[in-house]
Amino acid sequence: MSLLQLSTAATSIVSGGGDTKVKKGQQDTKLIKCHKPFESPINPIVEPKYDLSEEQLAIYNEVLEHFEEYITTDIPVSDRKNETQTHPILEEELAWLTKECFLRYLRATKWKKEHAIIRIKDSILWRRTFGVVVVPGTDTKPITAESVEVENETGKNLIVGYDNDNRPCLYLRNGYQNTSPSIRQVQHLVFMLERVIQFMPPGQDTLALLIDLKAAPEHLKLLAKLPSLSISKQVLHILQHHYPERLGKGLFTNLGTFGHVFLKMAGPFIDPYTRLKTIYDQPFEEYVPKEQLDKEFNGLLDFEYDHDIYWPEMNKMAERKHQIYMDNFKRLGGKIGHSEFILRSPIST
Repeated sequence: MSLLQLSTAATSIVSGGGDTKVKKGQQDTKLIKCHKPFESPINPIVEPKYDLSEEQLAIYNEVLEHFEEYITTDIPVSDRKNETQTHPILEEELAWLTKECFLRYLRATKWKKEHAIIRIKDSILWRRTFGVVVVPGTDTKPITAESVEVENETGKNLIVGYDNDNRPCLYLRNGYQNTSPSIRQVQHLVFMLERVIQFMPPGQDTLALLIDLKAAPEHLKLLAKLPSLSISKQVLHILQHHYPERLGKGLFTNLGTFGHVFLKMAGPFIDPYTRLKTIYDQPFEEYVPKEQLDKEFNGLLDFEYDHDIYWPEMNKMAERKHQIYMDNFKRLGGKIGHSEFILRSPIST
């Protein structure tokens, strides 16, 4: 999830062959055939700036110092009650404890140091329990591309393109639902969240969530129904507690009557800050460059989901990006608190 070439032209990285022409007014518009994600955003990479007050910087340093001590101890292998088995912090967990990670949790807890520390520890144990991270010697089943693949055979979740602020776009296409409610649906969404994080370019640590409630074509005979409230509540809990400050923009389209009813039911479980980032029934083209947006949303892409092409290629791309992240982490000494800007940047040769 090479990491990316800065300012790579979008048309040079899409797959498929040939262009399709469509009439648009008096002009011919060429559509770009596309079957896989983009390697990088169109807009230039910008190094992030953190304007912290003296008080905030002091709190950040205290949190960092706390975890520099914490990682020297063995911790429980799960968040299950009365868990007695422990294991040292894994390299993957150390690499997760970045400067931006600490800042995200601090912002989410309104800079309350103790609350942030508790939340981070809770997330470390949750990641071990849910299978995002697997501790050797435990019976936890990892969430893998193979274990959730059936959930994406119709392309109901897609990582395609970047928005105007270089956030990778994760599309949730409810009309392409192909399975019944289950824990595997939740695992699948978590898997895609981890993947879209790996697609984040240097300087960006949030994602754009684009939710399309339009029904799939009738000939596909798919389950065009809204997710259950219980599944939705579980997903919202995971997003808000274990992926804080990750949502940069949430766009809903094709809501319809049922969509409005569902949002009314789920609304009480969405925190106010997340709600502020959510936009309803506004053109996607206002937020995503047309070169990386499908024609269905008035973009220039002729995207076609072919599972046999997209799924393996998306996972290979994500793994290459993550390998660069981990190689940088090791090169920098394997210490916590590094900036994700450096960790995600391509290694110079």
